Amino acid sequence: MTKLCNDPARFTEDMLAGFLDANARYVVGVPGGVVRAHKTRPGKVAVVIGGGSGHYPAFCGTVGPGFADGAVVGNIFTSPSADEAASVARAAHSDAGVLLTTGNYAGDVMNFNLAVSALRSEGIDAHYFAVTDDVASAPRGEEDKRRGIAGDFTVFKCASAAAEDGVDLAGVIRVAEAANAATRTLGVAFDGCTLPGADAPLFTVPAGRMGVGLGIHGEPGIAEEEMPTAAGLAATLVDGVLGDRPDATEQRIAVILNGLGRTKYEELFVVWGEVSRLLRERGYVVVEPEVGELVTSLDMAGCSLTVMWLDDELEKYWTAPADTPAYRKGAAAQPSPNGQARRIAETATASTTPPLAELADDDGRRGGRLVARALDAMAAMLADAEEELGHIDAVAGDGDHGRGMVKGSSAARDAAAQAVADGAGQGSVLTAAGKAWAAKAGGTSGVLWGALLSALGARLGDTGRPGSADIAGAMRDGYEAMIRLGGAAPGDKTMLDALLPFVDELDRRVANGQAWQQAWRAAADTAIDAARATAEMRPKVGRARPLADRSVGTPDAGATSLAMCARTVADCFTLTTQGDN
Repeated sequence: MTKLCNDPARFTEDMLAGFLDANARYVVGVPGGVVRAHKTRPGKVAVVIGGGSGHYPAFCGTVGPGFADGAVVGNIFTSPSADEAASVARAAHSDAGVLLTTGNYAGDVMNFNLAVSALRSEGIDAHYFAVTDDVASAPRGEEDKRRGIAGDFTVFKCASAAAEDGVDLAGVIRVAEAANAATRTLGVAFDGCTLPGADAPLFTVPAGRMGVGLGIHGEPGIAEEEMPTAAGLAATLVDGVLGDRPDATEQRIAVILNGLGRTKYEELFVVWGEVSRLLRERGYVVVEPEVGELVTSLDMAGCSLTVMWLDDELEKYWTAPADTPAYRKGAAAQPSPNGQARRIAETATASTTPPLAELADDDGRRGGRLVARALDAMAAMLADAEEELGHIDAVAGDGDHGRGMVKGSSAARDAAAQAVADGAGQGSVLTAAGKAWAAKAGGTSGVLWGALLSALGARLGDTGRPGSADIAGAMRDGYEAMIRLGGAAPGDKTMLDALLPFVDELDRRVANGQAWQQAWRAAADTAIDAARATAEMRPKVGRARPLADRSVGTPDAGATSLAMCARTVADCFTLTTQGDN
C-alpha cells in the first residue's frame, strides 16, 4: 500500500519537489514537469516524454544525457494537460525541433497533440508519437489500439539516443517508429496497487491466481490463471510475447523483465534465469538485458516482459550510453557538459489578461456570478462523490476519475471566482474555468470538460442576459466540441452517452417553449437515466476497452459524473431564481 504522503491530493507535487531536490545535478523543474539541468545544445532534437505519475523511474527518472531532455509529469495515472506538455517541450527545445512521446492512452494522445498544435503555432517544429507495445490490449491487425506499457522504455531510449547522436527530427521520429514496430510486451499482476490516501487497492487478485494482461495504470488483467512457478511464469511471458512477433528476421533482441513496484528484485532474477534460458533455446541472442523496475505502477505486485527485435541501428541506440537519475548505461556525457549553460528552475509567469470588467455589462457580470455559484456547487458535490466515482472507474480502469474531477472542478471554481472578482461576464468566467479545468485535471475528462466550458463561454459572451435558446445552443456547441476533440461517439460508453441525451432533451423542451431552467432539470433527469443505462454497454475506447466484459454491469464513470453535475446545476438554477438570471 502507498502509505507515505501528506495530503493525498498533493502527492504528485510533493513527490516532484523531493525528486528535484535529490537530483539537482541532473534536472530542474519547469511548469508541468522537469528538464535537463543544462540547456539543449544547438542542433540537437529535444525528446520530451511523459504521462501520469506512479510509474517511477518512468518518466522523470530518465531525464539526462543519452535519454530524455524533459518529462511532463501528470497526476497519479492521469495524463498531463496540454499546457503542461507544451510548457516542458518549450523549455527543452533548442533550435532543431522536439519530439513528444507517450504511451497510447486517450488522455495523453489528446493533450500532447493539442500541445503540438500550440507549439507549431509558435514556430516550434513539434511532433507527437504514441507507443503501442501491449499485446494483451488489442489483437494483431489492430496494433494502433494497443496501450503503451513497459515498451515505452525501449522506444524512448532509442529515440533519445538517436537525438543525442545528432539525428535530425525526421530521423528521430523514424527511429521511434521502428523501435515501436519492433517491440512487444506482456504483463502479469499478483495483486493490485493502492492510490495515495486510499485504504484498498484498485483491484485484487484471488489467492493462488494471477491476472494476465494488466495495464500500468492500475488496470486489472484481462484474464486470470493459476499462479505458476517462476518457470511457468517465464513460459507464459515468453510464449505470449514471441507469439506476437513482428515481421522480423533478426535473432538479436533487447529484453526487459520489468518489476511493477512490489515484486522483489530477487524474484525477478529467478524469473529472468528461466526467461533467458527459454529465449536462448529458441535461437535468440539477448543484447544487454534489463532486469528491474523501469516502468512501475505504484505498489502493484507483478512483472512484465518486453522484447525489441534489433537491427543494426536499433542495437546501436539500445546500447548507447545514458546517465540519468534512475538509469545509467556505459560512459555517457557528464550531466554538466562543457559549453552548455545551466538552467535555472522556472516558475509559471503571470499571463497578461484583458480588462475583463470592460468587456462585460451589468447583466453579463450578474451571469458571471451565477456561473461561479454553479461551479462552486459542482466542486463541492464532486468532492463528496470522489470515492464513489473512483470505485466505478476502478472496475475496468485505473480508478483516478474521482480525483481528476475533483482537481478539475476545484481549479475551475477558483478560476471562476477570480474572474468574477475581476468583473468578468458569464462568457469570460466560463472560459477561465474551462482553461483551469483542463490545465489542472489533465487526462481525457479534463481536456473534454475544458472544451465544454470554453464552448459555452464562446456562445454566451459577456454581455446581455442569455435566453433559453442561447443556453440550449451553447450546450449543443459544447457537445460538438467534445466530439471533435475526443474522437469518441455515442455508444462507446463514455460521458457522451449522458451528454447527448441531455442536449437533445434540453433542445426539445426549449423548442417547445419551456424556460431553460425547467428544461434543464428535466434534461438532467434524462442524463441520469442515460448514465445508468451505460452499465449494459461495452466500452469501445479508452483504458476500459481491453476489459470490456468486466465493465458490463457497471456504469461509465464519466457519464455518471456528468449527469451528477447536470443535476447539481439544476439545483442552482430553479425557476425560483429566474429573477436573478
